[in-house]
Order: sequence, then C-alpha cells, then structure tokens
Amino acid sequence: MKKLLLPALLFTVMSTSAQTSTWHVSATYPVKGDGKWDYIAVSPVTQQLYVAHGTEVNILDKATGAEAGVIPHTTGVHGIAFAVPFGKGFTSNGKLNTVTVFDLHNNQVQGEIPVGGNPDAILFEPFSDKVITCNGASKDLSIINPNTQKVVATVPLQARPETAVSDGKGRLFVNLEDKSRIAVVNMATFKVEKEWPLGKGEAPTGLAIDTVHHRLFAGCDNKLMIVLDEHDGRTIATLPIGDGCDGVAFDAAGQLVFASNGEGNLSVYHQETADKYKLVAHVPTAKGAKTLTVDPLTHTVFLPVADRQAAGADGKAAIAPGTFRVLAVSK
Repeated sequence: MKKLLLPALLFTVMSTSAQTSTWHVSATYPVKGDGKWDYIAVSPVTQQLYVAHGTEVNILDKATGAEAGVIPHTTGVHGIAFAVPFGKGFTSNGKLNTVTVFDLHNNQVQGEIPVGGNPDAILFEPFSDKVITCNGASKDLSIINPNTQKVVATVPLQARPETAVSDGKGRLFVNLEDKSRIAVVNMATFKVEKEWPLGKGEAPTGLAIDTVHHRLFAGCDNKLMIVLDEHDGRTIATLPIGDGCDGVAFDAAGQLVFASNGEGNLSVYHQETADKYKLVAHVPTAKGAKTLTVDPLTHTVFLPVADRQAAGADGKAAIAPGTFRVLAVSK
C-alpha cells in the first residue's frame, strides 16, 4: 500500500486510440463506513468483491454492488487472499500484525494467525500451497500453511516488501519499495536467490505477471511502469503512467495491463507482443483510486475510493463521510 501525499498533474503522453477509447466508469457502488481502504479482490469461489476497509472487509455483489457480508475485526486490513484448494480466505491486518482466516463459502471467521510487522499485501502461492504476507515494518515475508494455519517460515528481505506475484513454478517476485528492486524468492527453499534493479523505475508498488509471455509489470512512484523479463530481470519497456500508482493488474484474455493511479485515472496498455506495448486508454476515475482488481470473467476493473475533506492544520485530509465507494470501469 502506497500513500498518495500530494496532488499531481495527469501525464500527457496519449495515443490517438487512447483519446478515443470507450473505457469508462460504468457503475459506482456505495459502501457503508468511512475508514481507510486498500486492496480489493474478486473471489474465484463466490465471484463476490472483497474490499479492505478500515476495521473490516466489505463483501459486495460484483454485478450490483449490493452488500453481501462483512469480515469483522480486521483492524488496518490491507489485502485479501483466497486459498481455494483449502476452502479458506485470509486477510492481512496491518495494525494487528495478524492474518484472519475465514471460510470461502460462508465467510465465517475460523481463526487468527500472528505474522510479521504490518502485513500489507497477501497472496496464495500455488507452487508451495502457502499463503504469503508482505510485512512492511519487519521487512520480511511470513509463509503460512493454510491447513495448519501456522507460520512455517519467515523470509528476511533487505527492504520493505510492497507486493508479490508468483510464476506458479517455484519463484516469487517481490517489489522492494524503498530499494527500487525486485527480489526473487525460491519457493522450495524460502530463500531470496537474487535481486533485480528496475531501471528508471523508483519505489515500486503494484506488481502483476504474465505467465505466458514471462513478463513482470511493476508500477512505480515516479509515474512509470517497468516491464521486465521474468527469467533474467531485463528491462523490456518503460511505460508512462499517472502519479500515485498503487496497483497493477494483467488481464490475460485481452492482453491488457492496467495501472491505477491515485491522481485520479487508470492507465490501460495493450500488449501488442511480449516486448511491445501500446497505450489504449487513460480513463478518468477519482482522486485516491489507487488500487484495483480486474475480474477475469467480465474483464471489469474495480477500484475503491473515497473523497477527502480539506486538509487541516496538520496537513492531513480526513475522509469525507459517506463517500466511500467502488468504481467499476469497463468498455
């Protein structure tokens, strides 16, 4: 999770096809509560939206936005992961230094697991059958056995992990935010094998992977998205995006790469080939809409956001009550 501290101008690099794109905000789903927000995810089991929101996870019908449930007592929640083979879901509770376990079918809480400091992004890694938290404060990864619901390993890192993706074949790629590098973790040994620089990219946040063409997409804080070869870390392309990116997603069916930018827009690139990318849309969203998920079935992009009040004497802008919502972006 990356905080957007200052307003920024929209980047102006835009192709003709981007200017005429039909991508737009097609629906807005109001959500109760005024807490901070972070990641959003679509359950592959129930096809519902899970929205990390302050002290709870809001569950919504992805087609209508209707409230479908809540996972409570997840203070400082950042992310949600789905361990489908085990029938369990997991939330990373940043202020509690814990992970909440819930049933994937009925959302009933099954337990809570102590992990590292300030767990942020969380994912299920299919090669090892483990759940992984990226712990920003302790600068490490917690490796959780979903069956026993216990931490079975801790992977120390040399910097703060922002998020991670898996190639499904034994390697985990981790954005190191304050080092501007990507760590490669062997999921058989739970050890860091190497680190790769990000070229011109600085302070990486969002990260996505194309496992067919073996490409990594790292959204960076200096308004760039870096495309790397997952085999050797070579920089393939350096793509302009908006400011305040905190989420990147890849839609394999459409060969589209999305970057959600907190300044208030969504950058959409089409993968022409493994090495060539074309900007096809720069979609207005809302200021603060910095994280996202793409639904692999409908290809809709969902982004949580709320409005802010005027900044106080301390320079902080409180969330405007009653404005939290999820935006649906589609063609």
